[in-house]
Amino acid sequence: MSVAKVSIRVLLSLAGLFTALLIVSDYALAHNVSDEDAALIAGRTGVHFFLYAWLGAKHMVTGYDHLLFLIGVIFYLRDIRSIATFVSLFAVGHSITLIAGVLLQLDVNAYLVDAIIGLSVAYKGFDNLGGFNTVFGDSPNEKLAVLIFGLFHGLGLATKLQDLGLADDGLVPNLISFNIGVELGQLAALIAIVFVLRIMPSHAKGSTASNIVNVGLIAAGAILISYQLTLYATT
Repeated sequence: MSVAKVSIRVLLSLAGLFTALLIVSDYALAHNVSDEDAALIAGRTGVHFFLYAWLGAKHMVTGYDHLLFLIGVIFYLRDIRSIATFVSLFAVGHSITLIAGVLLQLDVNAYLVDAIIGLSVAYKGFDNLGGFNTVFGDSPNEKLAVLIFGLFHGLGLATKLQDLGLADDGLVPNLISFNIGVELGQLAALIAIVFVLRIMPSHAKGSTASNIVNVGLIAAGAILISYQLTLYATT
């Protein structure tokens, strides 16, 4: 079967998967906080380290947009140092806007932010396929791009946390606890992703497997973008 036919099947499968997810899942908004989690937070004052750390970790391991972006970021990285560098840049960006967004009560549209997060997924797939080099003759600085998109990923979560009406008492420690949980969840997800990539038969640049995965990232990102922009236009 040709790469083109396989890629088309992957696109259709991902489209169906994400459409179903967006229709029936409580996580239709990638950064959404479930009613159950909101009930755990509601009315609580003071510092609750383990509660907020658990919620942060849960958010990361169920945040499919984060996971898709991470897959794209580390897809071609082989050594631990390179992986640590890029993941750290993402974590720094994510942490800055997560905490600052809530403390400064930044009033940004959640749908537009989530659309940009979808763009980050599509961007990474396109970049991994060499799209920027092919179209523009050069590609963006990878580290800077990861840091910038990390800022938007953190801002996306901050918009949702603000809707919960977090108590001022213990706000900063709880935000830090939440962020620690996010990073622990990211580490757990990262270990799983690296393991899967290491056992793949081949994901060298230009291989059928790598092309399929990165075309899939573009498709997933495009679906997320269109969904969020539709919500923005109709809400």
